[in-house]
Amino acid sequence: MKSSTRIPQIQALRALAALLVLIYHADWIPGGYIGVDIFYVISGYLITGLLVRELSNSRTVALSAFYARRFRRLLPSSFVVIITTGIVGWILLPSSMRESFGKDLIAASTYISNFLFALWNNDYQNLNSTPSPFIHFWSLAVEEQFYLFWPLTLLLLFKIGKRRGLILGISLIGFLSFIYSLYLTAASPIWSFYILPTRAWELAAGALLVFLPFDKFAKPQLALAGGIGLLFATLRFNEQTPFPGTAAIAPVLATTLLILSSQKWPPLFNGVGKSRIVQWLGEISYPLYLWHWPVLVIPSIYWARPLSLIEKFLLLSLTVLLADLTHRFVEEPLRYKRWNNQLTFRVTIVSTLSLVLAGAAIFSSYSNTITIADGGKYSLDEIKAKWNNYADGCHLKLGQTVSPICEYGDLTSTRTIVLYGDSHASHWLPALDLIGRENQLKIVSLTKSACPSAEVIKEVDGQYQIAECQAFRDASIARIATIKPLAVIATGSQAATEPNSNKDGLSWWLKGESILYQRIKSLTQYPIYISDTPMRKVEVPDCLAAALGPICDGATKVNPRVAEGLIGIDPTPWLCERTCPALIDGIVTYRDHSHLTIAMSKHLAPNLITALKRIGVL
Repeated sequence: MKSSTRIPQIQALRALAALLVLIYHADWIPGGYIGVDIFYVISGYLITGLLVRELSNSRTVALSAFYARRFRRLLPSSFVVIITTGIVGWILLPSSMRESFGKDLIAASTYISNFLFALWNNDYQNLNSTPSPFIHFWSLAVEEQFYLFWPLTLLLLFKIGKRRGLILGISLIGFLSFIYSLYLTAASPIWSFYILPTRAWELAAGALLVFLPFDKFAKPQLALAGGIGLLFATLRFNEQTPFPGTAAIAPVLATTLLILSSQKWPPLFNGVGKSRIVQWLGEISYPLYLWHWPVLVIPSIYWARPLSLIEKFLLLSLTVLLADLTHRFVEEPLRYKRWNNQLTFRVTIVSTLSLVLAGAAIFSSYSNTITIADGGKYSLDEIKAKWNNYADGCHLKLGQTVSPICEYGDLTSTRTIVLYGDSHASHWLPALDLIGRENQLKIVSLTKSACPSAEVIKEVDGQYQIAECQAFRDASIARIATIKPLAVIATGSQAATEPNSNKDGLSWWLKGESILYQRIKSLTQYPIYISDTPMRKVEVPDCLAAALGPICDGATKVNPRVAEGLIGIDPTPWLCERTCPALIDGIVTYRDHSHLTIAMSKHLAPNLITALKRIGVL
C-alpha cells in the first residue's frame, strides 16, 4: 500500500508517538515514553485488520507471505541502524564497554533484547547509568514477537469460532494480559516493562477496534477526550510512575479513542494532523525511532557528560535527516522490491547471522585492562567485581524475598550487626566484614537488589513501590527480631532525593525511613542509617578507560538527612571534597556510577570504624 492510500490520522498518530519518545529521551517532557504504547495500539489495529480481511476472504492466512512482508518492512532499516551504530560505537566508545556493547548488538539483531535487558536488570527508565545504544530495540522486539505469534493465534481463533471466536479470543487474551500486567508491575516492574505478555493487552486493544463500527464513534468529542488523555499522560507520568500496570490505561484508551473517531477529528486535530510536515514525520516515524537513541547516547558517552540544549537540538536534527535518508533509500525501495518469499527469508537469515558474528567480534575484542590518563593500569575484572554475597546467594535477586542465613566477620562472636537494604547497602559489606573480623563482631547480611530498607511510599499512588520489596522487608524485619542485634545498619539508593529528581522525593523518602525506624527501634540498641554515597555522572570504569581525566570526578550528592530516631552516618566527606575523585589513594572508587568497588569499601573501613566508635557501637 503506497503512502498516498495511508490513513492520514494514523500517520499523524505515528508522528506523535515518535516525537513523544524523542522529546522524552531529550529530557524535555517527563512522560513521553507513552509514545511506545501509542505505537502498540496502532500496530494491533493495523496488523489485525490486515489479517482479519485475509481470513474473511480466503479462510486462511498465507503465513510465509505475511512474515516476508514484515521482514521487508522492518528489517532493512533496523539492520542499517545496527550496522552503523556498531561501527561508530566500535570507534568512539571506551574499550571497557565492548563486552556489553557486543551482547546488546546481538540481542538487537535477533529481536530478543527485551528479554536480555530484563535479565541484565538494565532499567530503561533510569538513564543515570551509561545506557546501551541498543536499549530502545526492546520495544521493537516486543512487536516482532507479536508478529510471530499473532497470525497463528488469529488463524486458530477463526477456525474455532469465525468472527465471534476472534472477538472473544482477542478479548480474553487482552484481559489475561492486563491482569498479568497489574500483578507483574507491582511484583517485578523491570520484567513487566519489557515483555510481551504484559504488553499484549495494549496490542489487543488496538486489535479489537477492527470489529467496531467506526461511523458510530465518529464524534469530535471522543477525539478531544483522546487528545486530553495523551496530554495528561505525557505531562503527568514520569520515571517514578509504575508502568505499564494501570497507568498504561490512559495512553492506550486515549489512542483507541483517537483511532475510533478518526473520521470526525476536530478541525484543529485534522488541520495539524494532515499537514505536510506531520504526514512526512509519520512516514519516517519508524527510522526516526531507530536512529534517535544511538544518535543521542553515543556522543554523551563519548564526551562523558550530559548533552547541552543546543547539542540535543542539533543531534535530533541529525536524527530527522538520517531517518529521511533511510526512508528514501532503504525503507521504501526494499519494501516494494519484488523479492519472492524464499529470497526474503534467505537474505534475512544471512544478514542476521552476519550481525551476530559482528557482535561476537566486538564482544571478543573486550580488554580486561584499562590504561588511565596518568598511565596507570587497572584490571576491569577487579574493578567491577562484586562481593562474595552475590556469588553465594546471600544478596537476593529478582523473585527472591527471604535471605538465607549469611554471616560474615567474626562468626564466633555473640555480638551482631545486621546490614539491611539494597545493593547500596551490599557495597558496605566488604568494609563491615573487615571491621567484624578485627572487632569481634558477627555481620549478618540482609540485602536485595532494588529494594532499599526505607519503606518508601509514593505520594502519587499511595502504595509501596514494589510488592516484592515489601515481602523482602517483612521477612528481613522478622529475621532481625529473632537476632536482636547490637546494631542495624540500614541504607539504600537515594536517587529520588537528588537535586533535579522528584520534587517530593526527599519528603516521601524520609517518611519511608520513619516507617523503618518504627519497625526496628525496639529490636536493636543502635538503629543506624548510612546516607547514600554520591551518584556519579558517568560510569567510572568507562570514563577512566576513555582517559577523560577530571570529567570522571563529577558526582551528584544526595541529601544526607535521616528521619528522626535513626542515627545518621554521612559518607560523602569520605569520598568528596571540592570534587568526588574517581581515584582515591590510587584506588578506583566506583565499579559503575553508584556502587563502591570492593577495594574502596575496604579502604573506607577506618572511616566507618570512627563513625561507629562515635555512636558507641565499638
